[in-house]
Amino acid sequence: MSEGFTRDRALLLLHEWTESESLRKYGLAVSVCTEAYGWREAARLGLAGAEAADFAGHYACAGLLHDMDYERHPSVEEHPFVGVAHLREQGWPEVVLHAVLAHADYSGVKPETHLDKALFACDELAGFLTACALVKPTKAITDVEVAGVKKKMKDKAFARAVKREDMTAGAELLGISLDEHVANCLLAMQERAGELGLAGGNES
Repeated sequence: MSEGFTRDRALLLLHEWTESESLRKYGLAVSVCTEAYGWREAARLGLAGAEAADFAGHYACAGLLHDMDYERHPSVEEHPFVGVAHLREQGWPEVVLHAVLAHADYSGVKPETHLDKALFACDELAGFLTACALVKPTKAITDVEVAGVKKKMKDKAFARAVKREDMTAGAELLGISLDEHVANCLLAMQERAGELGLAGGNES
């Protein structure tokens, strides 16, 4: 990442702009899934060590920041444009800003880079996987399976605000099957379940 533009700084910005705990956790879930694709792409490009970490850092930050202005500016006229304008003033990397703009299909900015595509693909799915976990008796993401997710996708009454077509289109953008995309994001969230508040047990 560029000097000073770190995941921790992005997380602070998300908290500064967003008071809702569920929206914060959602941003974190999108970040976890998007970052996992960043590491995969870094490996494919032959990056390692600090170089790979910097590369994946852009993905993590884009996930955290993509909806940072949504609570204050939920209209299509303002979100994500207000947030991006603020980030641009601060000097955040343009690759991150482009991805944030491209995740909104009405922004006029199309997903072009792998980061753009990963963020778009993970946006709706991360929220859907969280919903799938929270209806489990354990409320644990480890108890969610690909087949169950696919079944829930067909239930239009479940998490009705989530756009199923975006999840499918996102997998296509990444050039993988929907099953593989769901499995990738599930694994990413399961590996960081505690951080996401989805480890089950006695968590609130």
